[in-house]
Amino acid sequence: MAQRWRQAGADVFALGRNPDTAGNAIRALQADLDRPETLADLPSTAALIYYFAPPPAEGERDTRLENFLAAIPADALPRRIVYISTSGVYGDCQGAWVTEQTPPQPGTGRAKRRLAAERALRAWAQANRVSCVILRVGGIYGPGRLPLKRLRQGMPVLRRDLAPPTNRIHAEDLAQACQAAATAPGESPLYNVCDNQASTMSDYFIAVAEQAGLPRPGEIDWRQAEAELSPAMLSYLRESRRMDNSKMLRELNIELAYPTLREGLAACFEAEEINPF
Repeated sequence: MAQRWRQAGADVFALGRNPDTAGNAIRALQADLDRPETLADLPSTAALIYYFAPPPAEGERDTRLENFLAAIPADALPRRIVYISTSGVYGDCQGAWVTEQTPPQPGTGRAKRRLAAERALRAWAQANRVSCVILRVGGIYGPGRLPLKRLRQGMPVLRRDLAPPTNRIHAEDLAQACQAAATAPGESPLYNVCDNQASTMSDYFIAVAEQAGLPRPGEIDWRQAEAELSPAMLSYLRESRRMDNSKMLRELNIELAYPTLREGLAACFEAEEINPF
């Protein structure tokens, strides 16, 4: 996102605990969302703010977002906040298609905190007459974000006929959607952000292995999965939905560079030299 807006001539700030990670082209702001006292004097006036930070690992609220919003003075309001949420807020839909009209029913703690963050942002935005955009994003992949370590370790995947469908989005297409969200119509629009292909986690891991020239991961049943896979992976596998991205394509007027995994993974391996061993 920073690269895209820099190329458009914008002045870009990045807030984080470690300013050294911002890069030379970005003006770094050192602060900690868990420490409200560090959030004073942020350059928020008339700004376009992208909020990408995850909620805390525990609890029922996103106290980090709440701290951030509370630190914005009434005389320094931004023009719009774009918040990255997760498709997990829809919960387990047993493979059904979900649109932005589908009622959220989060089943995991992390998804409940994301939904709480969405609601907190909407309430704050309405009270302060600030526009906000919520992007419910599928699984993100891209260069540097592939499960190569897991594949090299020989970790298995759930049998493909048992694995539930879900959606993903290439990081570049996500950045494209985020940039387009700056001019999205309405005061508080909501969008599903994903590619055009619903597939399984197992399909994804197998496709990455094949592209990297690694052995295909072994496939196991649910009984074996519950004994061998991590609780985090099992929580993802226990939820299933297919995301409808037609509103994103229509209202944000974007054309996905990587509408399916085939194009997206090919681009990942072209972007960086990957040693499968």
